[in-house]
Amino acid sequence: MPWRGETDPYKIWVSEIILQQTRVNQGWEYYIRFIDRFPNVKILAEASLQEILHVWQGLGYYSRVRNMHVAAQQIMQNHQGVFPHNYLEIKNLKGVGAYTAAAIGSIAFRLPYPAVDGNVLRVITRIFGIYDDISQQRTVRTVTQLCQKLIDENNPGNFNQALMELGAIQCTPKNPACEVCPFATQCTAFEKEHVNLLPLKSSKTKVRKRYFHFFIFIKDDKTIIEQRTENDIWKNLYQFPLIETTAACENIVETGGASSLHFNNVQPVFLKEIKHKLTHQHLTIRFYVVNDVLPKLLNSWIQIPINDLKKYPFPVALKGVLTT
Repeated sequence: MPWRGETDPYKIWVSEIILQQTRVNQGWEYYIRFIDRFPNVKILAEASLQEILHVWQGLGYYSRVRNMHVAAQQIMQNHQGVFPHNYLEIKNLKGVGAYTAAAIGSIAFRLPYPAVDGNVLRVITRIFGIYDDISQQRTVRTVTQLCQKLIDENNPGNFNQALMELGAIQCTPKNPACEVCPFATQCTAFEKEHVNLLPLKSSKTKVRKRYFHFFIFIKDDKTIIEQRTENDIWKNLYQFPLIETTAACENIVETGGASSLHFNNVQPVFLKEIKHKLTHQHLTIRFYVVNDVLPKLLNSWIQIPINDLKKYPFPVALKGVLTT
């Protein structure tokens, strides 16, 4: 991994934020690309949000990088451009929680704080036989307190990384390698044959179904896009004019649902439908092409040359249409 052995707090921070909701094999490429374009906190702070989102495009969970941008500006304004060395000051950065602050602090500055992520929760609950719901904060506090007692104060970064790696590679959610685990003789879950029961976690949040209809206007090699500004998925990214319906709708024009887009006597051509799954939302997305029409610009709509589409950060769900 390109961040292994890294002691620069900025680079550790970038890697930790990327890995919050991303698998290592996917995050690797994005980490290299991000560090190449924004090699230090000053360059990140001074960059435009649009450019940052463009580099992050396709990685998802865009609030992570929006928070990073704000945090970089905090470091420049409040810490004279020097990444803070104090755990509480690190934790006060936008988007940085207890886990990330502990990971950065322990690896970069040898601060003795345990970094408790999902891997660590799994390892500790199995070894110590903790049968409490890990989705509850009180359980996380219990595990954190245990790790605080166990942590190697001389090498807290190595301790945290080793514990996380044990969970990621050996004490995995399914089919863990218990027979060759160095803690097999001390593991309560292994002794009681409860490895598959732990950790306990309450049922997942109910998935919300949404139905998006995007209209691609084309005339004289120009098109129309808009920026998402609401506190919703894909905030600050760009999209084609959108109508969202509360239920599936195969012909939104016939139902009158497209009247708000103000194009008359023109029949949009249905392009395709895709399904896109997010953590707590399942999207049904339909695309329509409206040829030889550029309606009056509404709200946040902007008219751009089609060839400029690649300059704007779009959600990954729309990237397939951009290349067709």
